Amino acid sequence: MLRVATKHLTFNTCLMILAACSSSSGETTAATTAETTDGPATTGTGTSSEGTTAPTTGAPTSTTTGEPSYGEPFSITVLDKAWISGMDGWNTQHQDVAYDLGPASFAKVTLVVDLESDCYPWEKWQDNPPPQGQYWPASCDAFDRTMGFVSDPAADPADPPGFELLRSITPFGGPAHLEADITDFANMHPGAHTLRSYINSWPDGAGQVSGSAGGWHLSVRIDVEPGPAPRNVLAAISLFSGDVGVDGATTNVPFSLPDGVTKAELVYTVSGHGGASDNIGDCIGPAEEFCKRRHHISFDGAVITEFDAWRTNCGDLCTITENNLGVGPDDFCLENPCGAIGSVQAARANWCPGDLVAPLRGPITSALQDGPDHEFQFAIDGVVEGGSWTVSAAVYAYGP
Repeated sequence: MLRVATKHLTFNTCLMILAACSSSSGETTAATTAETTDGPATTGTGTSSEGTTAPTTGAPTSTTTGEPSYGEPFSITVLDKAWISGMDGWNTQHQDVAYDLGPASFAKVTLVVDLESDCYPWEKWQDNPPPQGQYWPASCDAFDRTMGFVSDPAADPADPPGFELLRSITPFGGPAHLEADITDFANMHPGAHTLRSYINSWPDGAGQVSGSAGGWHLSVRIDVEPGPAPRNVLAAISLFSGDVGVDGATTNVPFSLPDGVTKAELVYTVSGHGGASDNIGDCIGPAEEFCKRRHHISFDGAVITEFDAWRTNCGDLCTITENNLGVGPDDFCLENPCGAIGSVQAARANWCPGDLVAPLRGPITSALQDGPDHEFQFAIDGVVEGGSWTVSAAVYAYGP
């Protein structure tokens, strides 16, 4: 077993290498990719790429030559332009939909998300103008909101945590296209599940800073390609999924791994939120959204890495564009059309408007003590009352 100091250096070195290679965040390693286009359709049933019904099975069958034969690729439509808003709080901010991957194995499984807004393009205002005395179309949510996708969310605090598949921040009132590779999760957890899709949207009843009944049109599908698994996944364990405030800034989670593990990796996704003005520490605005906080990650009692969860490249998502239509702002960020330019460009607590919250991912094999039972711990310095950090952590274990 390596000494603690060696473990610490190995993990940090890996994270720095990964971060240096990241093209999307500049400071963290993205497990997913993002771009802007339009998107798909709904139900939770299996369909082929042509839209016809397809068997939701990935289990191989034998051919006359003895080689395994796999089913055809298919898609599962989870949501088709579903209306997500904050008009009735959590009741309208999320949708839970059953989906069934069928039996493994899978060569590739991709979660695909398409988001549309009634705010933009500005031409939409011609058919949907702001109500009298308001500045935004009623159905326009002009703000950046946390958006996430969690498989099998916990129904009770005592239940195991759901498995976060993707998290992003919506653009300020704009469209988005997002994809996440969930192949390892699917091969370890085939069959039936529930997917929670949520956007923390809120209306402004006066229609001054956002729409009086604002929301988003959300489409979600899962593209499945049956075939041999690219990796020998022995475990995919969700360690934590939820919000951490001032009282839970240090969290311990026990977990166990099966025999035969030759490699283990941590995926840690974190973003700071809230509007607390009574902040402390390294902050450029309200906590925790605009505060740089140090995170500490430990396994089996030894700290393996410490880092500041902070993004300074949000200006990359602001291509300043002139608007000559007479509705909306005169100049705007093309990627974040409804956001004030200075706000879009500002540094934030490990996220940027209109982008994925990129997970930190790195090997932890040498940090684990002998035996099947282990403990994961994360701690966040300086969290203040009224601020929170949205955290998910998962361990993937692989065999030879």
